[in-house]
Amino acid sequence: MNVLLITGTNTETGKTVLTSALGAYWQTYRQSESLGILKLIQTGIGDRELYQKLFNLNQSPEEIAPLQFQTPVAPPVAAEREGRSIELKLVWEKFNTLRQQRQLVIVEALGGLGSPVTHELIVADIARDWGLPVVLVVPVQLGAIAQAVANVALARSSGVHLKGMILNCVSPCSEQQIADWAPIKLIESFTNVPVLGTIPHLNDPTDISQLAQVASDLDLERFTRLVGSASL
Repeated sequence: MNVLLITGTNTETGKTVLTSALGAYWQTYRQSESLGILKLIQTGIGDRELYQKLFNLNQSPEEIAPLQFQTPVAPPVAAEREGRSIELKLVWEKFNTLRQQRQLVIVEALGGLGSPVTHELIVADIARDWGLPVVLVVPVQLGAIAQAVANVALARSSGVHLKGMILNCVSPCSEQQIADWAPIKLIESFTNVPVLGTIPHLNDPTDISQLAQVASDLDLERFTRLVGSASL
């Protein structure tokens, strides 16, 4: 499968930064190979507009985010406020079309692995039901170890194919702070899930060259194995 789902331990963990970094790397070094980006569900304005600005995806806004709500809250709440339903079938159809057309499709989830998609389903359920390999973004901050452990436990209990974790500096932090707050060996020991790299805090998360460099510093060999036939 040439698909990778990017999720997080919560909101504002760095899913968009990781998606942007992988997209920038692909656009910079794999120009002959086609990339697609899908936002599972968008509430408010932000991600699909950013991806349209950053990348030459040859995708319409509806192909990047097939289902969008104006209210920036959890989808079930947003749908109720706007008098709409959550049409996951539409998202599934757009996703299927995209993965048949592109050599790599990056799916960005919403919120965290436990965030509600509908009144019955959370992101972990979608990852399992759609058979998506998953990378979990963990913010570098106090509590990172517990967040990683809890989310890996949720992934396992939900039957999610969790393949690795990325640490992300959501605010400027020193090497010592990274080592203290999110020690890689300890996180891997507790979770038995590999940490594929650390994203430093970016002053300008729209700088394509910097984003591409960030991605190149990650363990791209493992990323390649995660998405099967696609090569990063």
